[in-house]
Amino acid sequence: FIQMLRGAKRRDVLQLLRRAPEEARPFLVEAAVATQSVASLAALSDFLDFSQEPKSLLEKFLYAAAFSPRPSGELLQLVLDKLDGKQLAPEIWETGIVAVGSLVGKLCQQRLCGLQVVERGVETILRGLRGAQEEPRVVVSLLALGNARLPETIPTLLEHAEDGPTAVTTAATSALQRFPAPHISSKVKQVMRRIFHQKRKSYDKTCRLAAAEILLDSHPLPMDVINILLATPEMDTEVATFLLLKVQNSLRDHHHLARKIMKDIMGDPRINNYNFFSKAGISSSFSGPLAVTQDLTSTFGLDLLFLEGGFLRKSVSDFSLLSHGQRLRAAQVTFEAQGMESMMGENLSEGEEEPELMAGMAATFLDVQLRPVVFFQGYTDLMAKVLLSSTEPTSVVRGNLLLMDHHQVIPLQSGLQVTVKLQGGLGLDIAADMDVSIWEQELKTSVNARGSLAMDFQAELDSPLLQATLRSQTEVETSIHFDTKLRFSSSPVLMCLQLREEQVPYR
Repeated sequence: FIQMLRGAKRRDVLQLLRRAPEEARPFLVEAAVATQSVASLAALSDFLDFSQEPKSLLEKFLYAAAFSPRPSGELLQLVLDKLDGKQLAPEIWETGIVAVGSLVGKLCQQRLCGLQVVERGVETILRGLRGAQEEPRVVVSLLALGNARLPETIPTLLEHAEDGPTAVTTAATSALQRFPAPHISSKVKQVMRRIFHQKRKSYDKTCRLAAAEILLDSHPLPMDVINILLATPEMDTEVATFLLLKVQNSLRDHHHLARKIMKDIMGDPRINNYNFFSKAGISSSFSGPLAVTQDLTSTFGLDLLFLEGGFLRKSVSDFSLLSHGQRLRAAQVTFEAQGMESMMGENLSEGEEEPELMAGMAATFLDVQLRPVVFFQGYTDLMAKVLLSSTEPTSVVRGNLLLMDHHQVIPLQSGLQVTVKLQGGLGLDIAADMDVSIWEQELKTSVNARGSLAMDFQAELDSPLLQATLRSQTEVETSIHFDTKLRFSSSPVLMCLQLREEQVPYR
């Protein structure tokens, strides 16, 4: 379909979009974005009216742009023009800013950072951050900076990480975690130390843990590792348990940047002893390989942080790909519930502010952070959701993406030429759900990810003397279901985890 659209004129693409049945339009919009021809982008500009189109179609367009493997400056220009100066629904503005961050980051990876449209994109995010009156807008702008991963925005992220309220600090530190280790400078580490050791004010436990992870994951100094370990006896049992398991995980992970330093420190019996590593909390942190080949390692990681009373505070399930020192977060889903301490009758740590009751979800797919989803905010909203709970899971992302699009002409020594074409598309459906039952005293979370990958390879030799074509088509389908169920009516808390991977048809 993309190959057909590449040869189409603007009016033909526009006619196709306008005359298509409603259920086919999302697919056509995704294909037009993937085509990225002048005609298809001009047709999209005419067709999409951000004040009238249904939100679902606009989100499809914005996410298709965000996931584009090699976006053009014209695609970013189109997104910015559609977002500029209009009264948009909050979720469309948030999705748009996240998409702008992703497009800016990918254009800079192609060494196109100097384009005027890229500078406009960065300014749009920073202007949104400066002018944001509400916390959700600040959070989404910071996540967009995390998608862009521009070193010049690190000071802005550090400022919000150290001085902002809990949600802002969490968003800024999670954006900083997206930067590769060379960009985690001594200044970044200095701020992370102040957050972890609470030098200026009290921070939420999740913010302190994120700061510790940045220090541990980016060529850490031995003194940082020792100081983090020495701080664990003063922490809540659950936080200390989680942190110590993180350290032990890095020892088992052959790719971890801190593995050698950790091994050296663990040689010291003053650190590596029963007193330190005997914390009896139920929080856990695990990561291990799903599949390993010579060039690629696929890993699954699961972090579960509990409150002292046994309620789940945060869970992170992560599927990553590691290849030649590069890491791609294929899919990461985070569930977070805060403010449950008062409902469970727990006391807050000294100096810690009581957070608002809230549960939500954040997802990263193919290294693109998506707009966060809030399940409920405030006690009234929670009770409404409990009484009117639906069985429908929340769709995180659904659609078709062009993963690769390669065209190359290779001259042979004989003087002949071979034309090589490679295209790869991904059909994807990720849905997640969180169900809190106050009456049963249960918490259930589920992540369902289904995907199908299609690849088309063609090599063609064409000369007056002979013609030869080699073609291969590959299709893979897979689905992964990850469920957690917690029952905190009794002590100890009962917990069931299930990871199901259905059989993978490979053609």
